[in-house]
Formats: sequence, C-alpha cells, structure tokens
Amino acid sequence: VQLVESGGGLVQPGGSLRLSCAASGFTFSRSDMNWYRQAPGKERELVASITSAGVRRIYADSVKDRFTISRDNVKNTVYLQMNSLKPEDTAVYYCNTWRNGRGYWGQGTQVTVSS
Repeated sequence: VQLVESGGGLVQPGGSLRLSCAASGFTFSRSDMNWYRQAPGKERELVASITSAGVRRIYADSVKDRFTISRDNVKNTVYLQMNSLKPEDTAVYYCNTWRNGRGYWGQGTQVTVSS
C-alpha cells in the first residue's frame, strides 16, 4: 500500500487549496478513504471520509461546508478541496485507509494558513 499526498502549501486566510492523494498497491475502488490532520501539539484528527463508491461523505464539524472530499476511482486518487481556509486549519494533512484492521498513511503534506 502506498499513499502519496500533494498540494499543500502556504495560503492566506480565506484562500483555497486542493490536496491530492495518489494510491497504489491495493484495490482503491473498493476502499473507503480518509483525510486526517495533525496540528503542532495536538492529536491527529479525522477531517473527512468517503466511501468506496463516493456515495457517502462525512466531515468534521470544524470543516463542514468549507471542505469537500472526492475521489476518482479511475485515477486511484482522493482529493480534499479546502475553501475559506482559517489559521486554525494549519496542520499536516494525511491520507489514510484501513485494511484488515491496520491503518496505512501517507507521508503528509503541510498546509499553513497565514497572512
């Protein structure tokens, strides 16, 4: 299993970023996918989840109506569109999937929201 995130960076408050996670080594189209984030000094938290066919999506209350998770089962990629970014969204964002009770993680991509 390999998960490779990209798309992070520095953005001003109110701005937007789109994160991507390219997946390989497993049957992506049959796997639920998640985005987590971890800010300095805080625990890793679930940001958004999407089911294998993209029918059901779940969001943390803190990002609801601002972030959108989506996936492309042909490109084996999951996305996180982040709009109206706030300084408190600053964190390392990780792509994740669970298989047979084990969590698989990407290396993370840094998102910094600052003026």
